[in-house]
Amino acid sequence: MTGLSYPAARTVALTVEEHFARYFATATPRQDQQELARHPAAQVVEAIIEAAFWSSLRREEGFSPKISLAFLPPAAAGQPLMFERHLPLTPATLSRLAPAVERPGIHLGIWRDGNELCVWGTTRTIPKFCFVLEVVEPGLLVVKYRRGQDTGKFVNVVVLKGDEIKVLDEQGTSLPDCPTPLSNMLGFGSFDSQADSVNVLVQLAASMRTHGRGGSLLVVPQGSEAWRESIVQPVSYSVVPAFSELAELMRQDTVEKGKRLWQEAFLDAVEAMAGLTAVDGATVISDQYELLAFGAKITRRDGGAQVEQVIVTEPIIGGSASIVHPAHLGGTRHLSAAQFVQDQHESVSLVASQDGRFTVFAWSPCEGMVHAHRVETLLL
Repeated sequence: MTGLSYPAARTVALTVEEHFARYFATATPRQDQQELARHPAAQVVEAIIEAAFWSSLRREEGFSPKISLAFLPPAAAGQPLMFERHLPLTPATLSRLAPAVERPGIHLGIWRDGNELCVWGTTRTIPKFCFVLEVVEPGLLVVKYRRGQDTGKFVNVVVLKGDEIKVLDEQGTSLPDCPTPLSNMLGFGSFDSQADSVNVLVQLAASMRTHGRGGSLLVVPQGSEAWRESIVQPVSYSVVPAFSELAELMRQDTVEKGKRLWQEAFLDAVEAMAGLTAVDGATVISDQYELLAFGAKITRRDGGAQVEQVIVTEPIIGGSASIVHPAHLGGTRHLSAAQFVQDQHESVSLVASQDGRFTVFAWSPCEGMVHAHRVETLLL
């Protein structure tokens, strides 16, 4: 369709088709069917990825395109903005339209016009399991979908970067010895996950990446004071009493969480808490999302062993584990986060790098060492 070949598009197209066919098959009969988008055929997936990839390499007035494409008809898009004449799905079309749709939450609608795919307009509303392709930066594309919750981050399926393809592993990421917060985060895209429909750690992690300054977030057991043994005293910005805005929002019932007012308050609370991680030092919250401190300096606990190695994995199909020194993962922020978990086995450390990498550190009883989960592919 574009006249240009992008081999990775053909390589991954059938895998993506099978993923979305499986999502559609899991929907509840007679309840979800009218709210679902149709899953795309492999040929459609290939054509959309090719057009988006070549568009991402173009520049319009000095800017690289950042666009989101959604495969759905106008009738499934709520109140769409529709063009009088459909536009061809080409790199030139996408790059010219990019400035109008680069704001978050706006998608270019893609559908068939006869035997061809076309751009019919824009929408802010997409149905559950709708195929979405986001152009993040030149050569970096993410296939994703929304599970249905308004406030929830999109769930990533495949990340393509040039000729590199990463297919997210939905079934194999929840390790038997993962602590609950980490299991929920890694199982976010899985239909077997028991995570809350609004996954706070995913939202916080995505927001931490957005501010681009890097940061550390320590998640400690509710009511425990043991974490203070691994923090330089006095804490620069200790919060007393614990700030519970986000915790109180999460304690509200499902009906309240479905309301627009709650969703806006939740996103504001997440942005505020994630913003604190930009301050030098670590932000500390309980596993019930109460803010305890920020700007905290991590130190080795008295009598604790120095962390010498960690096991590293990434939640993608075909990924393999490796054992490295924590300094290989980044600078002092990564080293201190690994040390914190080495000393505080019941805690989890989330670390965002300035370059966009994101690592979750947790203690692995099976391996008897700190486990570093590279999860940036979940957050793009």
